[in-house]
Amino acid sequence: MSRVPPSSHEASRRMAGVRQRDTDAELSLRKELHARGLRYRLHVPLLTTPRRVADIVFSSARVAIFVDGCFWHGCPEHASWPKSNAQFWRNKIEANRARDADTDRRLEASGWRVVRIWSHENASHAAERIEGIVRAGARQS
Repeated sequence: MSRVPPSSHEASRRMAGVRQRDTDAELSLRKELHARGLRYRLHVPLLTTPRRVADIVFSSARVAIFVDGCFWHGCPEHASWPKSNAQFWRNKIEANRARDADTDRRLEASGWRVVRIWSHENASHAAERIEGIVRAGARQS
């Protein structure tokens, strides 16, 4: 993919500051899961070619959690399309969506349960949903 120059120095600085790991949404969710007595591993590469890393993993229950940012993954509720470099961003976000779908298919084919959480979701509600899936998966093992 050819490199597109940033629309401005300010935009470049802002995008460089966006965290990929340990986001506020991810930290809130982890806190809720831990409070429920669930123990997990963090940032685990589950696929090697191509490399795909889950944010939170329950290995014994084979549950992989991805906490997706609304902008970067094209949330149907909160996604927005930038006006500057519009085609670049549309291509980038659509590629992220396609990669997410490919990751889900590959993991599910390998026996994993994939759970995607939007960063805007209430951490307590998301943790409740995940807890049910993890505990059900642990009973089946």
